[in-house]
Amino acid sequence: MFRFITVFLGCWLISTFSLATPWESFTTPSTQPTQSIGSYANGCLAGADTLPLQGEGYQVIRPQRQRHYAHPNTITFIQSLAKELQEKGMPRILIADIAMARGGLFSFGHSSHQTGLDIDVWLRVTRLPLSEKELENPRATSVVDIPNYRINSHWKPYHFDLVKSSAIKEDVARIFVHPVIKEVLCATETQNDREWLRKVRPWFGHHSHMHIRLKCSEEDIHCIEQAQPPEGDGCGEELASWKPKKGQPADKPNYIKKAKKKPELCQALLRE
Repeated sequence: MFRFITVFLGCWLISTFSLATPWESFTTPSTQPTQSIGSYANGCLAGADTLPLQGEGYQVIRPQRQRHYAHPNTITFIQSLAKELQEKGMPRILIADIAMARGGLFSFGHSSHQTGLDIDVWLRVTRLPLSEKELENPRATSVVDIPNYRINSHWKPYHFDLVKSSAIKEDVARIFVHPVIKEVLCATETQNDREWLRKVRPWFGHHSHMHIRLKCSEEDIHCIEQAQPPEGDGCGEELASWKPKKGQPADKPNYIKKAKKKPELCQALLRE
């Protein structure tokens, strides 16, 4: 039995390390001037900054993963949003993955988050600061009853404010949420200006967090913007098409990784 366990653990370790990407070996940013390079799902980040692990209105969860590196614009955005929400009386938000020290591809969890412009914000919020132990191994809160494809009792009015307050900002390109969450946002918005809903895109797997994607900085000439979302608020037939048909899974992962050739400027970061 002991021999079996030893062999099993050895195989597991080999498979785990074989999945690691070269980007995960770097624990410090590059020395080049700051810029996001390439696309969100095939790029890198030169001269990254680090988001402080806590600040006014927010805390960083799972800091041991070293995924709190970002473009300076991203850090400014997070700090400004968290402060704004706190001033409105909202509990502190929890910031999850942003990017690694030099961006690039994760071995697990994401196919994007490669340029320091993607931010995962948990839909769990907290009135009291989490302890160091809680931050290292936090418990997520889903706001969607996935089997029944409907919102659950964990959804609160402040969740609407959290998404809208983020989406109305000029530097936000997209926000990904579970389709059921988008349904609730569409039904809750009573103002005539629904343009912000255009940025909120349905995507499975986002029932316990929202994924904020910022636009490329104008100075970053090698950063590739994503195409604009379709016209309209996206609350009609497009959203209805996400509802699973009978026999289909009510939610499914969307982390599809394919080997892609990185821009040469990214390859240079690996050689530094």
